Amino acid sequence: MKTGYKVYDCMTTKPISVPSDVSLEECAKVMAKNHVGALVIKDNHQSKGLITEQDIVRKVIAKGINPLTKKVSDFMETEIMTISPNDDIYDALIKMRDSNIRHLPAVENGKMVGLLTLKDILKIEPQLFELLVEKFELREETRKPISRIIEREAICQGCGAYAEDIRKVKGSLLCERCASEQA
Repeated sequence: MKTGYKVYDCMTTKPISVPSDVSLEECAKVMAKNHVGALVIKDNHQSKGLITEQDIVRKVIAKGINPLTKKVSDFMETEIMTISPNDDIYDALIKMRDSNIRHLPAVENGKMVGLLTLKDILKIEPQLFELLVEKFELREETRKPISRIIEREAICQGCGAYAEDIRKVKGSLLCERCASEQA
């Protein structure tokens, strides 16, 4: 399903960047100040990598590493998936969805010419959001238990019988027998 919009139609042509020797704390401050979720890491006007808010949370904060003492160069992503600015934004969204990323550098002739974000795509084609929702719903279903025991007595919504061990299954209060039939 091509949209007719190219990556260059909605990408940021001048993404926020920082040098590789800045601290992670400074990166977080720059992200907050500019309301962005990723920074391009540049040295001598050359793109070296990308750091995202998720990188900082997962690779640093969650591991108890002090962001005040670490440089962005120690945690930035250097092997980055890219896209051509001439590709359709549908292809970019599929790439993002399948790789579970929200930022995609646009590269032309070996040079980064922009940064495409999930927000950029959804601003121009909000109906594409449904593609993402499908994946999130599928992922969420695999994480949720099929049934949950509720410690109370109730009437089973499946068979109408009184039950002391009632379970909530797919939004219905069911006895043990009806719950096992639903599974």
